[in-house]
Amino acid sequence: MTWVFTPDRPIYLQIQEQLKLGIVAGQYPPGDKLPAVRDLALTAAVNPNTMQRALAELERDGLVYTQRTSGRFVTEDEAVISKAKNELAMELIDAFLAKMAAIGYGVEATAALIDKKKEEGDKHGDS
Repeated sequence: MTWVFTPDRPIYLQIQEQLKLGIVAGQYPPGDKLPAVRDLALTAAVNPNTMQRALAELERDGLVYTQRTSGRFVTEDEAVISKAKNELAMELIDAFLAKMAAIGYGVEATAALIDKKKEEGDKHGDS
């Protein structure tokens, strides 16, 4: 995983978001063992306490769980992963709609543009 951080938000939140994305996208499949905190911290070039905080938040959200002597694992509960995926999708849609509104497109106009783009893609054999 390539870690990219911006200075505008706490690093632990950005780590949490990137790991969450990895889980919902299948990079970390259900039931998979996550690398150790120190290993993740080393690859992300962050303090292990920062990584620990991000993982604790993911655990609180139910996306990962700890087995006492074995480490952390991705939940096997597909409903939890699906819920996180839908929440992430809604956040992306909200951000996209806000950017479209900033250039003068309301929701209906944006939807019309998406429909137009979809039709263009169908004509070219894309989906």
